[in-house]
Amino acid sequence: MERVQELIEILKQQGIHDKGVLNAIQNVPRDIFLPENLKSHAYENRALPIDCDQTISQPYIVALMTQALQLQPADRVLEVGTGSGYQTAILSQLCKKVYTVERWEELGQIAQERFHQLELNNIETVFGDGTLGWPEHAPYDAIIVTAATPSIPSAYFEQLTPGKRLVIPVGGSEVQELTLAIRGEKDWKRSTLCGCRFVKLIGEQGWKAD
Repeated sequence: MERVQELIEILKQQGIHDKGVLNAIQNVPRDIFLPENLKSHAYENRALPIDCDQTISQPYIVALMTQALQLQPADRVLEVGTGSGYQTAILSQLCKKVYTVERWEELGQIAQERFHQLELNNIETVFGDGTLGWPEHAPYDAIIVTAATPSIPSAYFEQLTPGKRLVIPVGGSEVQELTLAIRGEKDWKRSTLCGCRFVKLIGEQGWKAD
């Protein structure tokens, strides 16, 4: 508990001020989302490796992305890139429903087990091409993408309610800009939150598989 509190104080110093986000970080045990050999590092403010050559994001980045969405309790959120499930679990504390898409079925299944363990019943998972979103449940009140893309896939514009927010890393394969994009009637209004490094978003409207 003391280590969680230390992390919360660090996040506050880094500009995370949304009480709902800070409470979610405090209440969701990050260690559950890590391999056994990394659990002791759960409350360090850094990204860590998980299966399938993916990562669990730095708590600051998780908090920053979530805060930028400005979620409301009735919101329905699309998450692209379930990964460990940690970001999904944070979102689940702040909105009505999270629809999360994962390319790696192995990762998605492990994440589902963790959601069940934590009794998070407002999360729905599918395996597939996250660059295409999840049109069956659109429109969404927010979209969050946890992998990097060279440009914003058109599917996200189509599936997001006008005036609502998308947070996504955009740029090259090595370094990107964490981008906040607000959907207008015909285009995005964009701003940069910070520089970042994410794994590639693979799919029809993202990077091609190696």
